[in-house]
Amino acid sequence: MSTASVIIAFYNNVEYLRMVLAGLERQSNQHFEVVIADDGSPAPVVSLIDELRMASPFRIHHVWHEDSGFRKNKILNKALRACSTEYFIFIDMDCVPHREFIREHIDNKAEHIFLSGRRVNLSEKFTLNLTPERIRNGYLEAHSGKLISDGIFGKSTDVEKGMYVTSSLFRKIINKKKRGILGCNFSVHKKDILAINGFDERYEAPSIGEDSDIQFRLELLGITMRSLNNIAIQYHLYHTLQPRQQKNLDLFIEIQKKKTAYTRFGVDQENGVQASLHR
Repeated sequence: MSTASVIIAFYNNVEYLRMVLAGLERQSNQHFEVVIADDGSPAPVVSLIDELRMASPFRIHHVWHEDSGFRKNKILNKALRACSTEYFIFIDMDCVPHREFIREHIDNKAEHIFLSGRRVNLSEKFTLNLTPERIRNGYLEAHSGKLISDGIFGKSTDVEKGMYVTSSLFRKIINKKKRGILGCNFSVHKKDILAINGFDERYEAPSIGEDSDIQFRLELLGITMRSLNNIAIQYHLYHTLQPRQQKNLDLFIEIQKKKTAYTRFGVDQENGVQASLHR
């Protein structure tokens, strides 16, 4: 029985998705379902996802809408409706999870808490050396020395965030500092994200809408973030960054001024949606 829903924000890049799914296949905790939140990939890609879904050892749902530009928040809200569990873990299609990633999110969940881990940013060179098979065989965890070397002499960054810490004392020390949420690495109770009506769909550009905005509105309700730095680890596959837009920041400033946790532009915009989610 699934105890969590892993929601993967996705668009078009099947090869990266294969590597993320390979990382999920080797998770120490396998009690999860996968929901692919597809922001409008073309028909050939949808067909490939169907093949992956049929061959997968775990249950995969694929939710999709037409491509009308960057509408990540809208498809994430649609993905929430497809989930069958009470706990949601959010990742991106370019973030390969550490073997203990799911277990740590599930083991550390608590009432009135949402969790956020961190990621290593892999260089183009290191990323090109990866394959789904290598990931299934534990290449990323087994070659931490190569990753550190690439962090020092190459172009990988934040490699220290890939150090998996098991000591409870060191975990507390490392995570004393308050950090911001990462949209590609956080988890939350279903009831809590529905209390703010999910993601605000007015954000139609990368950043803020899928992370900072969510954190701000959850914290208005007294739901606080707990950091899982060096605990819930991801390896971010290299790609060029999409440009950040001022309109996102302007919207976030407006929301901060109003201090309203519940967005009218979220999950519940159609008759019956909220009721169906609470059944």
